Amino acid sequence: MVLKITYTKCYFKALNISMGKKEILFFGTGTALITPFKNGKVDYNSLEIIIKKQIEAGVGAVVVLGTTGEAATISLTEREKIIELAVKLCKNKCKVIVGCGSNNTNSAIKLYKMAERLGADGALIVTPYYNKCTQNGVLEHYKAIAKAGNMPIIVYNVPSRTGVNIEPQTLLQLSEIKNIVGVKEASGNISQIMELFYLLKDKMAIYSGDDALNYIFLSLGGSGCISVLANIMPEKCEKLYQIHLQKGATEAASFWIKFLPIIKSMFIEVNPIPIKYAMSQIGLCKNELRLPLTRLSAKNENILNGELNKVWAQDDSL
Repeated sequence: MVLKITYTKCYFKALNISMGKKEILFFGTGTALITPFKNGKVDYNSLEIIIKKQIEAGVGAVVVLGTTGEAATISLTEREKIIELAVKLCKNKCKVIVGCGSNNTNSAIKLYKMAERLGADGALIVTPYYNKCTQNGVLEHYKAIAKAGNMPIIVYNVPSRTGVNIEPQTLLQLSEIKNIVGVKEASGNISQIMELFYLLKDKMAIYSGDDALNYIFLSLGGSGCISVLANIMPEKCEKLYQIHLQKGATEAASFWIKFLPIIKSMFIEVNPIPIKYAMSQIGLCKNELRLPLTRLSAKNENILNGELNKVWAQDDSL
């Protein structure tokens, strides 16, 4: 059963007031899409099917060319075609957000301007990695990118991958920039998350970047999530928000806790190795990744298959 979110007018009004004049790119689920490959090339036919399924599920946004999309291995020509396809399919249906991060600020600006030129709705920009800049460097990096265009930007904080954490006070300063409209928070640091909501709840959209914490972000007043799990279960991710809005936090917690085992298994090896295997099992893509990523181990295939079977066996009313 496909269930689409129907937010009440007063809910939207309250959020718009709380965010002032800033545009909120999307509410609910933004799916961090995989990039399907076939014989070493981007499989655009499979990508089209995947995007259409996301639209049918009623997601608020699709996020292409992020971590889950193996953006580091995608050529500029492939990048352009992927963005064009997503924009064409999603027009007037859901938002298209493009991963435009780089540890070279000038490169990030070029990716940002390309995405804006091709009609994307927003950019997801990760902190500079490897260079390990200071908090001042983080500020200047995002300021330079934001000045290069008008397209809304969601800042992406994932220190486990980048080696750089955006401190809450730094995000507060970034919130003053007009086209920096949100943050995808994936630090896993609960104290930091609480401080973010204290400082930023009325200044920018706050999205969960960790599927296991989606319920917590929603309960704190978050605008939604950018989800890996939604590649295979977009309806379930959307349903969490519908339940929370209509029935409250207790019912939402009871619903979401059933999915914690499958969420855990999705990160049994580095993302997107497990999610790409899971999608191949339901015929949405080939189980093909680009080096240095390799296929899921046989041992972990068995573990993931067990969790997938449990979820598929669940009543559709869940």
